[in-house]
Amino acid sequence: QVQVVESGGGLVQAGGSLRLSCAVSGLRFDGRAMGWFRQAPGKEREEVSCISWSGRSTYYADSVKGRFTVSRDNAKSTLSLQMNNLKPEDTAMYYCAAARLLLGNTCTGDKYWGQGTQVTVSS
Repeated sequence: QVQVVESGGGLVQAGGSLRLSCAVSGLRFDGRAMGWFRQAPGKEREEVSCISWSGRSTYYADSVKGRFTVSRDNAKSTLSLQMNNLKPEDTAMYYCAAARLLLGNTCTGDKYWGQGTQVTVSS
């Protein structure tokens, strides 16, 4: 019943841009903080960004500050991640997650996860 579906990944040259989207259904979207996470092969999953239920508060990992922008549309139950000036180190599977709260610079609470969308940045 709960669906979290990412889209927008692809192959891009270093310095290029991509916009990821996440569509959520089956839960109260405007009652949850939403986050983007990524995982490269052989590495730990890391939090990229989190946004509060209202969109007024955001968190970004230091590695993406100034390059990535997270936003949400509560009327459409969608989450976006605009990624600019992409670097090869950004290559990973990107996952969307419905959490509870943005607290202490992290998305907290139990999470519903999407299936992921692949982002590959060539040098």
